[in-house]
Amino acid sequence: MLYFAQGSETTDLSPEDIKKALFETFDKLGQKKKVLAIPPDFTRYHSRAGYLTTLAYEYYRNALTDILPALGTHALMTAEELHKMFPGIPLSLFREHKWRTDITTLGTVPADYIYEISEQRVNYSWPAQVNKMLVNGGYDLILSPGQVVPHEVIGMANYNKNIFVGTGGAEGINKSHFLGAAYGIERILGRPDTPVRKVLNYASDNFARHLPILYLLTVVAKDENGKLKVRGLYIGDDHECYLQAAALSLKVNFIMLEKPLKKVVVYLDPEEFKSTWLGNKSVYRTRMAIEDKGELVVLAPGLKEFGEDKQIDALIRKYGYLTTPEILKLTNEQPELQNNLSAAAHLIHGSAEDRFTITYCPGKVTEEEIRSVNFNYAPLAEMMQRYNPEKLKDGYNTMDDGEEIFYISNPAIGLWASRERFKD
Repeated sequence: MLYFAQGSETTDLSPEDIKKALFETFDKLGQKKKVLAIPPDFTRYHSRAGYLTTLAYEYYRNALTDILPALGTHALMTAEELHKMFPGIPLSLFREHKWRTDITTLGTVPADYIYEISEQRVNYSWPAQVNKMLVNGGYDLILSPGQVVPHEVIGMANYNKNIFVGTGGAEGINKSHFLGAAYGIERILGRPDTPVRKVLNYASDNFARHLPILYLLTVVAKDENGKLKVRGLYIGDDHECYLQAAALSLKVNFIMLEKPLKKVVVYLDPEEFKSTWLGNKSVYRTRMAIEDKGELVVLAPGLKEFGEDKQIDALIRKYGYLTTPEILKLTNEQPELQNNLSAAAHLIHGSAEDRFTITYCPGKVTEEEIRSVNFNYAPLAEMMQRYNPEKLKDGYNTMDDGEEIFYISNPAIGLWASRERFKD
């Protein structure tokens, strides 16, 4: 059921608008005795999911007994991050999702179904795994707030991805990521209906109907002055909620360019992007915009590691970002990649496929480390002086010496593509 739907390319929902919509929806649902909230983690700080969660706490108070950030494979949120994203909520309410241990399997999507929808690229079954709290916690309402935005693994982020990946287990996360990579990142980015989404929808329809999940989905985009605006809010418990949010996100988060770009400069906020596991959104979201032999420059002052998970970090360091055929071959040969398919998928996603160059400018990783994973390197201080984020504007910029670049201040909130590379 769709409880609330409002949004357009010019909508600007205020905090008061959001609060009114949320509280009216909660009133319709009636009294709840035990509520669980599953917001995204700090890597989705701009989603407004933190605000939605604080509103839920304001409304339900003692009935909101647990908050389980949907970490997936991400690092545990710090106390500082929790206070910033969820102001006013006691830290005692937050629980840690342990993706390798604290999970239960609701059911299994059959291999023949996945083989068919992947166009014969993968042939395995998929376990619909969630954190055991969802099943054993005795909740009469599970809130899943988050932002719908173009995404490299599933096409459009959030909705039931927040459940089956955000609170999922190792096998489910690994296999879903690899399915998306094997199908092709450029065939998935910005598409609401993809093989990965089909698998998650299958799980929702067949294994999770008994879970009282309510989705609170935002669509957030920058206005002409570079300020983030909530362009849409969709609240519901079925696919329609997601589909309407995805349709709007494609209008406001997807930038279609008339011609490919020669040089793209992306800035990674040091509070949000501390690893290439996250920072490679600079690669994913711009790859369809960059011309052959072009260059992507990534200003990454907070970069301190490759993978947030130690095992994944070790695999990235060992194999590096190679072309799809090379990673697929290694995955067939190496048990450690077969046992960590999300790492294999990430290595595929982070590759330029020898089509353009990627130059990382890290704050806390050495030149040797950057080059060892097959990225180019440039000194951060030197490049920050040349491409000063405080002086650049999102979009086209002409430098003092005449060089033309395309600047992106936050790759996580959009998708950029040239018409010739984006095929419907």
